[in-house]
Amino acid sequence: MSTLTPAAASDLFRREPDRFLDVGAGEAAYRKVGTGPDVLFVHGWPVSGATWRLLLPHLADHVTCHVIDFPSAGASRFDAERTELSLDRHIETVRRVVDLLELDDVAVVGHDSGGMIARHALTGDPRVRAMGLVDTEQERLGWRFKLFLASSRAPGFGKIFGSIVDRRRIRRNQFVLGKAFTDPDLLDGEFDEFFLQPLADDPDRLRGALRVLGTFDTRYVEELAALHRRIDVPVKLVWGEDDAFFPVGWAREMVGSFRDASLTVVPDAGLFSHAERPA
Repeated sequence: MSTLTPAAASDLFRREPDRFLDVGAGEAAYRKVGTGPDVLFVHGWPVSGATWRLLLPHLADHVTCHVIDFPSAGASRFDAERTELSLDRHIETVRRVVDLLELDDVAVVGHDSGGMIARHALTGDPRVRAMGLVDTEQERLGWRFKLFLASSRAPGFGKIFGSIVDRRRIRRNQFVLGKAFTDPDLLDGEFDEFFLQPLADDPDRLRGALRVLGTFDTRYVEELAALHRRIDVPVKLVWGEDDAFFPVGWAREMVGSFRDASLTVVPDAGLFSHAERPA
């Protein structure tokens, strides 16, 4: 049995982080748990480091887990008006965190946009020994992702998005968040507590998240194929079989774009496979 229970792992994200890391544009909240080789966990948009809470009990007895909240997410510190919030800054944040924590031999695990950010930040970095990519951007964009990006550019999207996440019935729609999990009930409970309610209740969190989203450019995806050819460390791809945002078929194709990669497909899981089937 793990020495870290699921309840204790969730509570890590209800209390103050271990420290705040000055990453040059805001302060990233930082938590450390476990023992063994170092692993850095990079979350996606619009969640926070708490997305790893259900996975940590399976890992804490084997590796040291370094978990961050990007500025604009979770318990991070930032000024919604003055802090520079962008994907480029998130990429720089990952590099800065590795520097500040003096991680000279680290594996990096990224989910969703966190996996894309990690690749842009650390490809070719000699301190990285391996990468884990969980349900993340591939070498092209699917229609569902394109539709979301187009919607996010529409006038009034921020207000609409803030109200949607606060409405249980609407967020379960398949064109909103309904396809994020195979079990839509998982959009409630802790997922709601850690990720949706902060966006609904805190205008600064919502504004910060939208500012980051507004900097998304297709070039970040278009450049992945070239990055993959440069990654010479082992890569493990982990994919929800029912991921509606990043199709598992494209993940199978992507394996061959790395020098040393393998894929594990998680049955009965969607975009958040690490949370839906953490074991």
